[in-house]
Amino acid sequence: MPEASTCPRCGGGFDCGAKDGHCACFELTLSAEQQVAIAARWQGCLCLRCLRALQDEPPVPAAPGGSDGAPG
Repeated sequence: MPEASTCPRCGGGFDCGAKDGHCACFELTLSAEQQVAIAARWQGCLCLRCLRALQDEPPVPAAPGGSDGAPG
């Protein structure tokens, strides 16, 4: 059964099926560089809408020290 999750990028809710062995995100193709950049910037799974948006963008490297550069 998919797990109810909140996307750390947009704050939206989605059902993650990764623990069940199949999730809609498995159909996406992200480069190794994109995967590293996403994992460095956010913890946990992102929703399919955000992953699709990031798939079409060049990876943005994380700032040194793990900060995304946002104030706070």
